[in-house]
Amino acid sequence: MAKRDYYEVLGVEKNASQEELKKAFRSMARKFHPDVNKEKDAETRFKEVNEAYEVLSDDQKRAAYDRYGHAGPSGFGGGPGGAGAEGFGDINDIFNEFFGGFTRSGSQQRRGPRRGADLRYDLRIEFLEAVFGGEKEIEIVRNEGCTRCNGAGSEPGTSPIRCKTCNGTGEVRRVQQSILGQFVNVSTCPTCNGAGEVITSPCKECNGYKQVRKTLHRVVAIPPGVDTGTQIRLNSEGEPGMNGGPAGNLYVVINVAPHKFFRRKDEDVIIELPINVAQAALGDEIRVPTVDGDEALQIPPGTQSGQVFRIKGKGVPHLRRNTRGDELVLVTVDVPRSLSIEQRRIFTELSKTLGKEVVPQQEKGFFDKLKDAFGV
Repeated sequence: MAKRDYYEVLGVEKNASQEELKKAFRSMARKFHPDVNKEKDAETRFKEVNEAYEVLSDDQKRAAYDRYGHAGPSGFGGGPGGAGAEGFGDINDIFNEFFGGFTRSGSQQRRGPRRGADLRYDLRIEFLEAVFGGEKEIEIVRNEGCTRCNGAGSEPGTSPIRCKTCNGTGEVRRVQQSILGQFVNVSTCPTCNGAGEVITSPCKECNGYKQVRKTLHRVVAIPPGVDTGTQIRLNSEGEPGMNGGPAGNLYVVINVAPHKFFRRKDEDVIIELPINVAQAALGDEIRVPTVDGDEALQIPPGTQSGQVFRIKGKGVPHLRRNTRGDELVLVTVDVPRSLSIEQRRIFTELSKTLGKEVVPQQEKGFFDKLKDAFGV
């Protein structure tokens, strides 16, 4: 589970000045604004940049973040007041400059519903768990609404007061004169950070941030056939939203541990199985391990080392179809390293009937042999 470091989001060092933060923010926000960038993840990256700058441009929130990480003030819009970066405390001020303004004011955006951030959890499972699925319990750490103040931010029995700087609007307006005439610059109130109110008696549990960090346990249903990189979405299990906004999602990313016998290629299971020279020459019925248990396999006389046999329906289930792959058995002939006296006599007699002529062949690897046999 990961929420990116705010300094990494803006591409600055932790000792960056406010001027460096402002410059980085302007560049990143302009790059990912949905009106400019039409990529699928542009809006998500845009929100991430805005959230990072919202915290780091406020000295008090930045200090809390540096000390406690995301358990500090991250994403807690409307928390205790603190001076923001004057003139650039809200993203709308910057894009008024670039694109001519937005339809809603900065304070309306800040006080409106805001969706919570998505979270990620990396889950390692065994090979057979990936094949057959199951359930796994995971432990996540995320923000939860403070139960002491019921998400109000104020100590029980107290209430926030209207901000005197902005008179509850969440905005401050400055009239500026230029050669083109008079302009009104609207920015987020630096006292209440756009909330329109100031918490005078912060809750002792959440320190006025309305949320607290908690450790939670959740059960993840793993469908049969998952593989490394498969993502399982748990709706509304990410960070909680603000001001009535929906919670984000939790994405569980699967990592499958290797098996000591089996390998996987798409929905097929691959196993390498040695047989002795007598079994290869004369044929035999052998027992082959599969993910479902041992299965009988008929080895025909004259089987060559590197030959591949297919056992239908003993592979991995398809995630989106009610079918399964196969098991591919790569047979290798195991030549004995030492012989008894009787075995040496028999092989000596056999060698007299086989001749001594040899023909060079190019050595092929395991997957080359599979490709020749089945195109896998």
